[in-house]
Amino acid sequence: MDDMEIIEEMNEESMDYETRQEQKLEEMHRLLDEKKLKALQEHLEASDAFDVAEFITELPEQQMIRVFRVLSKEHGADVFAELDAPEQEYIINSVTDAELGNILDELFLDDTVDMMEELPANVVARVMRISTPETRRLINQYLKYPENSAGSLMTAEFIDLKKYMSVKESFARIKRIGADKETIYTCFVTSADRKLEGVVTVKDLIMADEDDIIEDIMNELLIYATTEDDQEDVSTMFSDYNLLTIPVVDKERRLVGIVTVDDVMDVMEQEATEDIELMAAITPSDKPYSRTPVTEIWGNRLPWLMLLMLSATFTSMIITSFEDALATQAALIAFMPMLMGTGGNSGSQASTAVIRSLSLGDTEPRDVLMVMWKELRVSILCGLCLAIVNFGKMFLLDKFILGNSDINLMIAVTVSATVLFVVVFAKIVGCTLPMLAEKIGIDPAVMASPLITTLTDAVSLLIYFSIAKVLLGA
Repeated sequence: MDDMEIIEEMNEESMDYETRQEQKLEEMHRLLDEKKLKALQEHLEASDAFDVAEFITELPEQQMIRVFRVLSKEHGADVFAELDAPEQEYIINSVTDAELGNILDELFLDDTVDMMEELPANVVARVMRISTPETRRLINQYLKYPENSAGSLMTAEFIDLKKYMSVKESFARIKRIGADKETIYTCFVTSADRKLEGVVTVKDLIMADEDDIIEDIMNELLIYATTEDDQEDVSTMFSDYNLLTIPVVDKERRLVGIVTVDDVMDVMEQEATEDIELMAAITPSDKPYSRTPVTEIWGNRLPWLMLLMLSATFTSMIITSFEDALATQAALIAFMPMLMGTGGNSGSQASTAVIRSLSLGDTEPRDVLMVMWKELRVSILCGLCLAIVNFGKMFLLDKFILGNSDINLMIAVTVSATVLFVVVFAKIVGCTLPMLAEKIGIDPAVMASPLITTLTDAVSLLIYFSIAKVLLGA
């Protein structure tokens, strides 16, 4: 290696991830534009399947299939699994039955099932027709599991061993069947009737003598999921126990599949996206934003906006009922937006913290009293600080600097006292509603910012006018 090559390698290592990715894609585009297909093929084969999928996604449809066909059968299947549903559908519709059969032969079963769930019925019918009878049977079995369950997420491609096997025999089996398995690092020990008995890792096998028996080195303290378990619970198990893979069993504890960490990472992203959308009052979508049609986005957002707009009618009714009080104390009007905003922000803080805690398994609905007690203390501290600052601001800024002569001591006390009570109410509601939702089986994210803000807006005004009536006689 000469000095220039060393310098180039050092420069490449010093680049951040995004810069390296951009350079890879630019090089692929350059080779394609210059029609150097042999060099492009070598470059693609040497690149990770994810990078190649990113490149193919950026191409026009005519070039997409052209580039896909230069890939080897094995690498092509890996790239196909990384593509989104629209690109997968286009490729399936563009290739011959023989080419499609090669792709299906190389795909892992969980990737095939994921693909089938996204594709139109006519494309699914063609895939099922070309698949082998065994693959069709497994696909139909997996599609019967509830959506977003461990059963729908798992793959049947795992290494199974018997407890009477020696380490030497185990390695021989791994070498014989491991090429087509999702993972070979973690192996599962099953009985003659496929019941899960233990787990052993390749590290355990390497460290043992080749004559040792699996029963003597396997771990019988099993962490496993059932086919009906929710995928979010499965992802929590991965996080809690630092797992790379987890076995999935049926009601008789027979091993039917495994879930690997790469699948769980997709679940975590999906669940986080769903929670963010719910917290923003958007009906969750299973499509990326860039691929979602305008009409679908409109349909996802409009019902929530309509509900929140109509619920704001209560706020208008409260203001209307206190028109006489506002007429005699016009200074009160100026502080209504601040009080409503403070209530909404306080409730959002509490709900976000509690929703996050629930999703991580840090708290459960039965901890509601503990959470309420903590938020009560937090809200009192926050409310007192905000009330004191607001009191000083009203006199220093509003009265003396801005010259608002309508502000007097009692109005400042009224607004500041309202701040305290509004913060306390908002934080209690913000922590309680998500836990109530979790208790009755609703996603806690539904009880987030928009709904809580609408509720606290109305109650904030009730508190405000009630205190004003007592202190000002309004």
